[in-house]
Amino acid sequence: MDMKAVSAIQKFTNARPSVAIESYAQARPATEPTPDETPSVMESMGKVALDFAQTLKESEETAKASMIGDADPHALVQALAQTELAVEAAVSVRNKVVEAYQEILRMPV
Repeated sequence: MDMKAVSAIQKFTNARPSVAIESYAQARPATEPTPDETPSVMESMGKVALDFAQTLKESEETAKASMIGDADPHALVQALAQTELAVEAAVSVRNKVVEAYQEILRMPV
């Protein structure tokens, strides 16, 4: 290898970490949450519960419309799939909460 190639490689390897550090420093403030925008756990759970209820309501309305012939079968299948996914997610969360509660009960005092 000639000296030009070696110096080019050294310059490239020396520049990479500094470029990565600079880009991280620039991107980091954009990814950090601000204290005003951080929702509490209760707000987050309330929003999830409202989304769950809204999904069930929309699916029920689609099912009613399908029974009287106002909705196409594809919309009904899609609504039922969304409802199934929402219920499975809710059951999974409930199971994790029950499991955590049981684990706390097993702890010695």
